[in-house]
Parts: sequence; structure tokens; C-alpha cells
Amino acid sequence: MKDLFVHSRLFIALGLLIGLYTTSFLLPVLLPLAHVALLGLVVFAIADLVLLFGTKARLTAGRLLPERFSNGDDNPVRVWVKNQFRFPVTLQLIDEVPEQFQWRKMSRMMVIAAGSQSEVEYRLRPVKRGEYHFGRLILMMSSPLSLWIRRFRIGAETVVPVYPGFLQMQKFQLLAISNRLNELGVKPIRRLGHTTEFDQIKDYVRGDDVRTINWQATARSSRLMVNQFMDERSQPVYCLIDKSRNMKMPFEGMSLLDYAINATLIMANVAIQRQDRAGLLAFAREIDHFLPASNQGPQLRKIQEALYRQETDFRESDYERLYAFVSRNIPHRSLLLLFTNFESVSSMQRQLPFLQRLAKQHLLVVVFFENTELRQLISSQPGTTEEVYIKAIGEQFSLDKKLIVRELKRRGIHSILTPPQHLTINTINKYLAIKARGEL
Repeated sequence: MKDLFVHSRLFIALGLLIGLYTTSFLLPVLLPLAHVALLGLVVFAIADLVLLFGTKARLTAGRLLPERFSNGDDNPVRVWVKNQFRFPVTLQLIDEVPEQFQWRKMSRMMVIAAGSQSEVEYRLRPVKRGEYHFGRLILMMSSPLSLWIRRFRIGAETVVPVYPGFLQMQKFQLLAISNRLNELGVKPIRRLGHTTEFDQIKDYVRGDDVRTINWQATARSSRLMVNQFMDERSQPVYCLIDKSRNMKMPFEGMSLLDYAINATLIMANVAIQRQDRAGLLAFAREIDHFLPASNQGPQLRKIQEALYRQETDFRESDYERLYAFVSRNIPHRSLLLLFTNFESVSSMQRQLPFLQRLAKQHLLVVVFFENTELRQLISSQPGTTEEVYIKAIGEQFSLDKKLIVRELKRRGIHSILTPPQHLTINTINKYLAIKARGEL
């Protein structure tokens, strides 16, 4: 019986029995009592073993998983266990979770009544895209007298793919429907209405731009009338994802590339919901993937599938090749959200000529990351000479980020310097602000 184990209580009983026999050498009157205790232990052990293995009853179990996991989110995993025995059982549930989580002891204690079923739920937060392999369910069932343990190994290996953070996207979508995006940090932005797409003629109210007064309609109706405009729709919005080694840097377990990928998926969904066209371009030394901007039904699914396959290239990106490709394949003026990471002013200046050329043809927004760990370093009080030097270096890195923002602004290029955890919110706010000002 390879699935039979001795419970700790049996070892305790044996220990007490040995102690009783040892004492009987000093007090022979205890020897009959020791024999009775030994006989009773043997009887109980055999009876307990018969209850555990003497019937065809078993424990059955199963794992309820979503079809795919959302990267960077808490994903629910439910496990159900059914007791077919005629007595209540106490068991330890062990789930062989994927090795990526490095969680070796995912276990729960359960007490299940006779003929009933029970469930447990736990959550897993993946930080990397790809396939995750679940092993088998292991049930360590104690016998009725808790002298033996029977092991059940149930189920087969299950594979669950981890996709970019679609749960975050669904959350944004639900809050947008209920007009509660401000709860996530999306700022309400007053639309200026100076776009070229005419909407309607309406009565003038205080606060309307006097430059939009329609004098012909005013003369016909004998009251002030103004032209109302709305945001232009079906404008192309491209997310450009840099996959160079700079995007491999981790933050709270996830790489900057994965933060950019999650933000791209949500940004594409927001753009499509606002009737704009969303596109994708992933690059490093080569242009790895390009999806022309569209707002048709399957576009979001295509973007999600493309993002799922993206991996970091450990070389430096070729921005000259990027500029040449954009010039050939994106002929119309578009909003380009470039997700990258510059750690120094010199690294940005090497790419600045190509960024300027992109900004002349399109509305370019350079999105890069703030190293939030530097905040703690800068705010700390150094106690040694070495700590003084380390703090000075940290302040220099922080200053370089601010200098990059200033230099890009001086060259007429929009930029977003953001902590990784606020990337999605800050990108959406920038997109909404650009749309409201009619810059695109």
C-alpha cells in the first residue's frame, strides 16, 4: 500500500506504550496493563485500517480554472472535494500549482461530512505571460481514529495560458459604462470642442465660445445660436512597444515590458470604445509585429493575441529602423504612444533625432518609467561615506529623468514619466487630454 502512511497519533500511542512497558520492569504490576494496551492498540489500528481501505468508497475532487489567467491580476482557483465515505473525514488538500509561482506548500485543511461536498478557493497572481502547468490534486485523508493516512492522487496535468491583463481591461470597461472611471484615477476633462467635426446648432449659453456663434441661424431665430463640435472620431492611435533590454527591469515581480503590454491592451480598448482606431507596433532591433489601426470587431482580439507572444530582446532597439518603418506604413497623422525606458540623458539623446522626425509627422508621446525605489533612497539619511555616495548617485538618476522630460518638451515632444503601477491611468489621462484639446 504505497498510499498508506502512519499518522502522528499512532507514533504517540506507540511511544506511550513503550513507556508503559519500560515502567513495568520497575513495577511488574503494570505488565498486564501494558499487554492489554498493546492488544487494544493493535485492534484499533486494524479496525481503523479496515474502515479506511475496506470499502470501495473514495474521495473525488476537481479543479475549476478559468480558460486563461490575467497577467498581474489575482486569478481565482477553486477546488472541490466530495466525500463518498459513510463517515466524516478530515483531510489535507495539496494542489500542485505551476512552478512559476514557487509555492511549494499550497495546502488547506478540510473537514467534510459523510456523502457531502466542500470547496476551497485561493488566488494566484502571475507576473509573466506564457503557459502555466498545474499538476495533480493530492488528498491526505485521515482515518476515523486518526491512526492512518491514506493518500489520493487525483486528476491530470492542466495547462492554463497567461494573457495580458484583460481583467484590468474589463474593470475599466465596467466603470466606464457606469461613469465611475474617476475611482481609478481617470480625470474628468472638459472638452474644448475646437475639432473639425460638426455636431449640431444649439442655443447659446453662458460659457460657450463666442467664436462659434452661427450668425445666420441667429438671424433666422432671433436668438443667439452657436455651432457645437465634437471630437473627431476614427483617428488612428498606435501603441509602440520597445522590447529592448531596458524593458526587462522588474518592478513588484513584473517586467516593465509586461506593464507596457497591459497598458497597451487597456489603451486599445479605450480608444476603440471612443470610436478611434487602435494599432500596435512592437520593435527591438527589428520590427517584430505590426497591426494597422482599426476599430473593427476582431481588432482587440488580434491585439491581445499579438501581445501574448511578445518577449524581451536583450539588445538595444534600432530607432532608425523604427522611423523608416513608420514612415512607410503609417501614412496618416496618428497618435503614437511610445512605451520605452530611458535611464540617462545620453541614452535619450542617441535616439532624439529619430524621435524628432517621428514628432514632425505624428503626435508622439514618449512614455517612460520612474524608478520608485530611488524615492526611498533619496529620502533616507546616510550614516556612512558609502551611503552618501550611493544617495548622490540616486539623486543623479532621478535628476536625469526630469532632465529627459524637460529636453523632450523643449523639442516639442510630449512625454509621460510615470511609476509602473500608474502607467495605465497616466496614459489614458494623456490620451483624453489630447483628444479634448483637439491636438490630433
